[in-house]
Amino acid sequence: MKASAQESTKASAKASAKESASASPQDASAQQPLKLSGSQLEPVKWNELAGWAADDHLAAFAAYQASCRAAHKLRRADHAEISGALWNVCRNALDLRPQDSDTARAFFERNFQPVRIARLGEVDGLLTGYFEPVVAGSRFPSPEFHVPVYRRPRDLVVAGYNSASVAFPNKGARIGRRTANNELVPYHDRGAIEAGALDGQKLEICWLKDPFDLLTMQIEGSARVILEDGTPLRISYDSHNGYRMSSIERVLVERNLILRQELSAQRIRDWMAAHPDEAAKVRAANRSYVFFRITGLSNEGEPVGAQGVPLTPGRSIAVDRVHEYGTPFFIEANLPIESGKSASPFGRLMIAQDTGSALVGPARADLYWGAGDGAGRIAGRIRHPGRFAMLVPRELDLVAAGKRMPLPVPKPKIAEVEIDKTDGKGKASSANAGAIAAGKEIPKRPASPAPKPKMAASDVKQEIKTEGGKGRATSANTGATVAGKQPPKHPASPAPKPKAPAIEVKKKDGKRKANSTNTANSGEDWRATVGSGRPSAPARVAN
Repeated sequence: MKASAQESTKASAKASAKESASASPQDASAQQPLKLSGSQLEPVKWNELAGWAADDHLAAFAAYQASCRAAHKLRRADHAEISGALWNVCRNALDLRPQDSDTARAFFERNFQPVRIARLGEVDGLLTGYFEPVVAGSRFPSPEFHVPVYRRPRDLVVAGYNSASVAFPNKGARIGRRTANNELVPYHDRGAIEAGALDGQKLEICWLKDPFDLLTMQIEGSARVILEDGTPLRISYDSHNGYRMSSIERVLVERNLILRQELSAQRIRDWMAAHPDEAAKVRAANRSYVFFRITGLSNEGEPVGAQGVPLTPGRSIAVDRVHEYGTPFFIEANLPIESGKSASPFGRLMIAQDTGSALVGPARADLYWGAGDGAGRIAGRIRHPGRFAMLVPRELDLVAAGKRMPLPVPKPKIAEVEIDKTDGKGKASSANAGAIAAGKEIPKRPASPAPKPKMAASDVKQEIKTEGGKGRATSANTGATVAGKQPPKHPASPAPKPKAPAIEVKKKDGKRKANSTNTANSGEDWRATVGSGRPSAPARVAN
């Protein structure tokens, strides 16, 4: 019996070693906790999170517990360690019934540790908002209801995609349709679909009045369509045509159709209604198209997020899939929730329960605000920076994870050059800098012939003293040089490094110019100013 157990143990060890040897380096790195590409982590204390103590932790716990009920169904093999650690905390939470916020807060503090997370080299992330539109619709087309809402077409395929998978791939996949030669080509874009490319395939779920309603639904990822008899039809994101979502707001501004300061959902809706032909061309600039599925016929409850649980207004967030569903995040920001005129401090514990293809990066989130026009107004006002603190299960070793985090690229070493200066702005010419740093003599150029008496070569390379950042030869030495006399030499000041030789005054286009410190700095400042602008992120593609 004992020998048999030993043989079984040896066989198991051999099988395990064989599996480890066959695993790819990518699989191996996936087992490491918190290995999030391009991100930086910083453990902090609870009291360093602004608004943590004042938050409603009981409301956050209810959303967290809903995620835990679904967590065991969606555990990911590629994030095995962090997924397992989150599940261990979830098992403790499933049977808890905290009666107040303090008890819920104690649960989070006992089981998690807060870790600030951001892109490498950055501090803040980006926050946007989303909601569930409520629109009027019909089961049948008519002159009033003429905009179709499509389910997934049968000829929409993904290279290497298994139709039995949990969800249609949101990004990072090759999506298209097969030709008669079995060649995968791009799928119809928005312009083609709105022109009738899918007509006759019986894909219509329902019909809407306004193409702007459909566009809003596709951006938000879900909708509540109220049919003529009052029946609420709940629909959610199912798939997309493979094109990246782009902003029609940007198109409207760039084409001078709507002024930037006038942009709002209502303003865009009114413009599209007044200019239907031109509006179709604007919509076609966004080639992405989203297909839906029916999720219910009830007016109760909230839409279901990508994790498979109903979203909680003000507590659910959509994140990049580098994160695990069910991960708690504490978000700090100043957001215009009450009105668009002013922002107020926002500190709230929120749970990752949804995703979107436009959500890219470790500190990028869409905040869910509920259903209807009121929630839509709040969501539309939010596009603000925010700080993210990810709650990490205490069983994970953050010290070990930190050793594997990437470090910033070291700055290149630049040889120091000492320049005689009075206001800290002296700068050697770039052509001579290398020779100065190497301690070499700068080659002298022969003086050009001139009808006037030649100036001594030593006088051509005059020492330029910096006054107010502008090179200017001293008047006393200039007079001596013109008279053909040797200017008096100034005693050299003691210095730990050899003094840089004088800056060569060059002739260019018949004008005498010295390399100006101010000119170089203004060029650098200009480049820094231009480079500081960051392009806006594209609109969110739904769950």
